[in-house]
Parts: sequence; C-alpha cells; structure tokens
Amino acid sequence: MAKRISLAVVFGGRSGEHEVSIASAKSVVAAFNKKRYDIVPIRIAKDGIWYVDYRILAGGARGRQGGRRIFPSCPAERRLRTLSGRLAERIDIAFAVMHGTYGEDGAIQGLFEIAGIPYVGSGVPGSSIGMDKAVSKVLLAEAGIPTVDFISFKRFEWEADGQKIIRRAAHRFGFPNFVKPVNLGSSVGITKAHNRKELTAGIKEALKYDEKIIIERVVEDAREIECAILGNNHPIASVLGEIIPSNEFYDYSAKYLTGKSGLVIPAELPDKRADKMRKQALQAFRILEAEGLARVDFLMDSAGNHYLNEINTMPGFTKFSMFPRLWAASGLSYSRLLDKIVRLAFARAKRRSRLKRNFS
Repeated sequence: MAKRISLAVVFGGRSGEHEVSIASAKSVVAAFNKKRYDIVPIRIAKDGIWYVDYRILAGGARGRQGGRRIFPSCPAERRLRTLSGRLAERIDIAFAVMHGTYGEDGAIQGLFEIAGIPYVGSGVPGSSIGMDKAVSKVLLAEAGIPTVDFISFKRFEWEADGQKIIRRAAHRFGFPNFVKPVNLGSSVGITKAHNRKELTAGIKEALKYDEKIIIERVVEDAREIECAILGNNHPIASVLGEIIPSNEFYDYSAKYLTGKSGLVIPAELPDKRADKMRKQALQAFRILEAEGLARVDFLMDSAGNHYLNEINTMPGFTKFSMFPRLWAASGLSYSRLLDKIVRLAFARAKRRSRLKRNFS
C-alpha cells in the first residue's frame, strides 16, 4: 500500500437500507486518509442507476454530482465508463458500504468477481449465507452453537395456507415473537407480535421486503451483546459490547435515528463467558464463510444463557454503529481499521488470483 490507491466507495443501492448505506458511506469517506487514497464515490440510486457523486466528499452542495457510469465488465480494465463508452475513473479496489438486498447478499460481490476487481468483505458464498438468517441458523446449530428457536417459510406457503403458519408459530413459541424478512438487516421490516392479529400484520409487512420470512421465539429481557471480527484465514475478535435499546427492541429508529440507545463497551460480563462468546463468534465467522470483516450478535436471557442471533457481513459504519466503536475500544482507530480492511481485501484478491480459471 505504498502507492496511492484508487478506492471506489459504493453506496446507496436498491434496498430498504438505502439511507443507512449513505450514512455509513459518509462516515467511511470522512475517515479514509486522503493522502493514501483517491476516493471514487459511486452512488447507486434507488432505480439502480450508477453515478459518480462527489457531493459525499465535499460535504453537501459544495461538491458536484458526476455523470452516469457503467461498471467495468473487462477484468483487465478496472475502469468505469461513461454512457458514451469513454474510459473514466480507474478503480484499484471497491468498498461496497451497502447493507441488505444487492449489497450484502452476494449480488454486488459477484459483479466485482466478474469484473476482476478486489473488494472489501466476504465473497459471494459468505455474503449470501450470512444474509440468509434461516440457512445460517441451521449451519450454526449443526456446529453446536446455540441459536434462537425459529421457523421459516416462503410467500407461496403463506398464500396457500397462512392460518396454518399462524397456528404453528403460536403453538411453538406463544406470544410475543419476532417476525423478520430473512434477507434484510438494520431491523427493516422487523416487528414484534404480541398476538395473532399482530403476527399476521407483521408477516404481511415482512413480505414487502422478502419472499422468505422467519418467525423467532422472543428471548425475554434479553441483553444484546455484539462482537466485531477482522481477518481472512486467521480472524481476530474485538472486545464485546452491549446495546441498551431506547425502544422496546433495537429497531431501525433506535439504531439510526434517535441516537439514544446506550452502548456499554466493554460489556459487563464474566471473563469466562466473554471468552466463550468471542470464540463462538470466530467459529461462526469461519463456518459461514465470512471474510474480511463482520459483526456477530448475541442475545443473553435473564438466566445467563446466550444465543448467537446473527452475523452481519457488512455492519453499519455510522457514528452510532457498534462495529467501529468495538475496534476503537480494542485499540484500533477508525482510520487504521479502514486501512486494515483494505489490506485484507487485497490479500484475499492476491490469494484467489492463484486459482486456475480455465481447463484444457
């Protein structure tokens, strides 16, 4: 990393987490060392059109919005193109600061792979597995890592016999319970159902965002504990942190809008318990094929039992976000954290470049 690096920060996207992505990208862009990186800010609008948008660099209206761009399809090129076909900005590496659909689920990672551009974070398998709450829970349970009891179903099953699903959930969990889109994050589309009417409404709300839905047992009076992970083949874990939600649960408003939720770092836990959770977080990172970075979330009940709730392969990077705060508490500043993430991405790309891509 001796020479200046042309870094594409990709943000926005066609996702319910579009606004969260923009907030994260602003924080990331502000923290990168401008003496080391040339930032190419790429905004994906809600309609899917790609722009170079320098407003995020200059702090609002003082910047300028560039034109539309076409992402490179030639692995040897690593250049954006204008709509007229002219070569534009060079890209050494991409950092998709995107959450949810098309950004964290393997879709944009596949595009980077096809274009031959190194990129930050997990690859296609790790991104898609980590995004699917149902699949990841099955894999974690198979490895002996405790998870919260759940059922999952798809839209066609709901349309065929929704009352059967309601009865099944009520019998298995009782009330309250949580309803979530399987492939989304930032608490978008998540509701807490206290009765059958609210459960029905919650399922309909979740189906606005995904074809696959998960219903989970509620861990009453749960403590929310989080762990940040960095690394590829030899990942390391941060100290643990605890979230004290300002709302009934850690929903979208509590995460990104009010700023009133409390953070306790390090979490007040016995050393033995904290060590066990950190080891399980690292184990989950490997099992789910994550790379580069992730945040692993736990729930702990009043009896002291803990459950691995989910993994986030592209955690939030806003000023309220736990991921950079956990690493700051572990001795890694925001700027150095970003340097580390970029180095891990280059290392992964170099390792994968040794693979054969043809057979004769």
